[in-house]
Amino acid sequence: MADAFSSSSEIVIQRVSEVKVKKNTPQEDLEELYQIKKTCEFIRERNFGKVALQFPDELLVDSVAVAEEIERNSQAKIYILGDTSYGSCCVDEVAAEHVGADCVVHYGGACLSLSRRLPVRYVFERRPLDVELCAASFRDLHPDAQALVILLYDVNYCHAVDDLLARLSADYPNLVASELVVEGEQSLAHGLKQTDDPGLSENHRLIRQFGRHFSLKSGTSLTDYRMFYIGQEGATLRNFMMTWNRCSFCSFDPVSSTGRMESVNVNRALMKRYYAIERAKDAGVVGILVGTLGVADYLAVIQQLKETIHRAGKRSYVFAMGKLNVPKLANFLEIDVFVLVACPENSLLDSGEFFKPVVTPFEMEVACNRKREWSEEYVTDFRHLLPGGRSHVPLSDEQNDDETDVSLITGALRSQNLNRDPAENSSGSSVVLRNQTLTVANTNSAASFLAARSWRGLEQKLGETPVVKAVEGRRGIAIAYEEEGAS
Repeated sequence: MADAFSSSSEIVIQRVSEVKVKKNTPQEDLEELYQIKKTCEFIRERNFGKVALQFPDELLVDSVAVAEEIERNSQAKIYILGDTSYGSCCVDEVAAEHVGADCVVHYGGACLSLSRRLPVRYVFERRPLDVELCAASFRDLHPDAQALVILLYDVNYCHAVDDLLARLSADYPNLVASELVVEGEQSLAHGLKQTDDPGLSENHRLIRQFGRHFSLKSGTSLTDYRMFYIGQEGATLRNFMMTWNRCSFCSFDPVSSTGRMESVNVNRALMKRYYAIERAKDAGVVGILVGTLGVADYLAVIQQLKETIHRAGKRSYVFAMGKLNVPKLANFLEIDVFVLVACPENSLLDSGEFFKPVVTPFEMEVACNRKREWSEEYVTDFRHLLPGGRSHVPLSDEQNDDETDVSLITGALRSQNLNRDPAENSSGSSVVLRNQTLTVANTNSAASFLAARSWRGLEQKLGETPVVKAVEGRRGIAIAYEEEGAS
């Protein structure tokens, strides 16, 4: 074995990676797990010629076998989508359109966000759930049989919910089970209902959010209920807890077969988000990160963010860079804070590893819109922030240039709403803004920062570089190219 840092010509770089490899599903189990017959019926009934199958990374091992079965039984041309541009929970309509697909079949976990471009069929992974242990855990966590409880679950466990309700409903008359729904006529799925269901009676109030709906009894509010979630700790549970943060949560982990209380860390998480809002208030340059190309109305919320940020006297730049990581965002040191436009489950990014905070559109509006206040309401679905949405707050029309507040982080004064005209040209140099200390600030900070860099990336230098014939390049790795020899 050669040392990874030696200068020998036979250099071996040792890298240890823990990768969980899922074994191929036996051929006889493919039908049950992937709903192949019903998927083929869905394709034939609508005469789809090209179909895109979207698999998450952990299910790609079965993708070829599933595609072959569907292609043989539906007579449609099948394409496999892997390595989605953004989160695998969202439908990757852009990748499907690259192959001219007529529809998308989405496998595995899903956020059930509304899509606009293509018809979608969801096929959830049927993960095992010990119903008896889950029911026992529910009883331990809810000793009061008259308690108001709402049953939530990860989409991959929806197949076991009816069995669980059969064991609990007789003892818990006030147990309400949420149902999965799909918004719009273009989305169909096994086990999901459409949103055009008839309304409930006057004694019930319907709550519909995050691809789920459930009814509340007359005279009760959502805060009167406790939430019981079936699934592992992750983005789905975090999204529920942040949105319904006034409700107490319990959960049952089907993998470890244990139940526990989950409401302890909500206040701490909200305080971390509020700290990010204060950083956003201090920011002078904001980067808008495009975290989805499939969720409906993402362009509308980007435009609204640009106007809101501009009205607050800040500059904004839009970035589309696929899946986010620390090195990508570290390339833009001139950006003070990033705002991520993504589906509800992917928007709550833990930015502790990043050099600059990453906030949600709601948090950015709290920082920039004086009429929106930080309260018990927390919005993760950006569509609710748009005009007509349940949480929309219009921008302030007050013409007060001198309103200031104090930063809770730096202790300095900062001005708000410096740009009164939303249509004002932000690229001119005639407008002078004031920074947090009320001194004259540079209006083109991002461009100035770039101009001061010693290295500015790959530059074309058209006409300056002589044309030469292609030559053979170096071989090896940077630490020791082959032609350099041993040192």
